[in-house]
Amino acid sequence: MGTGESADSLTNRQGHPITDNQNIRTVGNRGPSTLENYDFIEKISHFDRERVPERVVHARGAGAHGYFEAYGKAGDEPVSKYTRAKLFQEAGKRTPVFVRFSTVAGGMESPETARDPRGFAVKFYTEDGNWDLVGNNLKIFFIRDAMKFPDMIHAFKPDPVNNLSNPERMFDFLSGTPEATHMVTFLFSPWGIPSNYRQMQGSGVNTYKWVNKEGEAVLIKYHWEPLKQGIKNLTQKEAEEVQAKNVSHATQDLYEAIERGDYPEWEFCVQIMSDDYQSELDFDPLDDTKLWPTDKFPFLKVGKMVLNKNPENYFNEVEQAAFGTGVLVDGLDFSDDKMLQGRTFSYSDTQRHRVGTNYLQLPINAPKKRVATNQRGGQMSYHVDRAPDQNPHTNYEPSVIGGLKEAEQIGKVHEPHYNDKLVREKIERTNDFGQAGDTYRNLEDWEREELISNLVDALKVCRAEIQNKMIEYFTNADEDYGKRVQDGVAKAMEMRKDKTHTSTAEADEATDKANRMGHEADPY
Repeated sequence: MGTGESADSLTNRQGHPITDNQNIRTVGNRGPSTLENYDFIEKISHFDRERVPERVVHARGAGAHGYFEAYGKAGDEPVSKYTRAKLFQEAGKRTPVFVRFSTVAGGMESPETARDPRGFAVKFYTEDGNWDLVGNNLKIFFIRDAMKFPDMIHAFKPDPVNNLSNPERMFDFLSGTPEATHMVTFLFSPWGIPSNYRQMQGSGVNTYKWVNKEGEAVLIKYHWEPLKQGIKNLTQKEAEEVQAKNVSHATQDLYEAIERGDYPEWEFCVQIMSDDYQSELDFDPLDDTKLWPTDKFPFLKVGKMVLNKNPENYFNEVEQAAFGTGVLVDGLDFSDDKMLQGRTFSYSDTQRHRVGTNYLQLPINAPKKRVATNQRGGQMSYHVDRAPDQNPHTNYEPSVIGGLKEAEQIGKVHEPHYNDKLVREKIERTNDFGQAGDTYRNLEDWEREELISNLVDALKVCRAEIQNKMIEYFTNADEDYGKRVQDGVAKAMEMRKDKTHTSTAEADEATDKANRMGHEADPY
């Protein structure tokens, strides 16, 4: 220890003891400060930089540590029939995990009661390196092509001029995106607001592949199903009641449950499909706006996940956690899912922008195994990924003077065959409304009532052409669905005295109410 230090004394980042943490250095006790206030400048300049750029999506999140325990099977069959991924092979084998839950469209301080998909991202620290399974609570998505993702998020975010949320922006985009009708049906039903993070399902959303030791592949959908805690959703009214008292209820609920030892658990299931055209289906299995029917492709149990440890520091672990759909281990592979292909570039690219070039050196993101690369330098590099016997002068491959060498390929490489034109075309089997109608009819009566009410509240501030197009989509899905939305919108428009709006109808009303309720005061 330095002079005057004790085990709990304060230092700066250089290790210098801080003897006065209350006062900056000034000319006299009320005079101007001097530029060489090193301790203050170090403290305030770090404070000024305490926030990395906010995630464009999934900014608001909570996280926890735990483990994944494999069953050694996929349903009743040995899992090795389908994949050689080591973490699944042995019954009882445990792999450490870190999970980040999140909302999607809102910013860091947005309420956790928002009507919004919830992110469900799991980082597996396997013996073969990290595997990131990045998904949502809902099992489908708004779009099927990554080209549309930036536009979708722009439409869902606040207006770039006044920074206010406006349902008309969202439905303006959705009215030109018929494939989104299925997701809209889920989102505006009670499934659009989970009660908390523990009591919601999870899904990989995208279609992936599993590869066995012979190099044979099958298509895979991943699902997380809550075990002991069950599933719960909120109505809009219930969500508003919660939000009035707590905008962080889901973060608090997760933290407190783990602190008291009530560890949430999810069963990990997969659906398996042969990797071919599946001509008997009326949709493309690579289309993220569709569910795979469980009567044809049942959920097969593969393992379970338990979350049993809270983060020690929110920023270091939850905020700096970085996930990517391209982070796969041997035995897992990509499908030709257009959204997956686009996400695989986007996720890792945004982490390098947000957290830095060396984001994978951070403990929360680093694999729990040896790392040896020829990558050097870059922002915030603090160690070299070098093998114990590697020549420190050799940061390239191939080399005969102590450099790194390629690993041995274990198992046959999966080599899908392609023979087609390179085009910009929509998939053939779009079927944009069939499953949306099925989902509507499968909802309980009270869920359908909640769905219609929520859609009407959002659509009543939209232009007539947007309302009419959405009603057309809902009618294509189910005649009763479209009729109820149409009647609800017509009634709501009759009751609206002022047809102009800036934000949601409720937000406009609240702004006016605040003006009328304010209490005048004299200046002081």
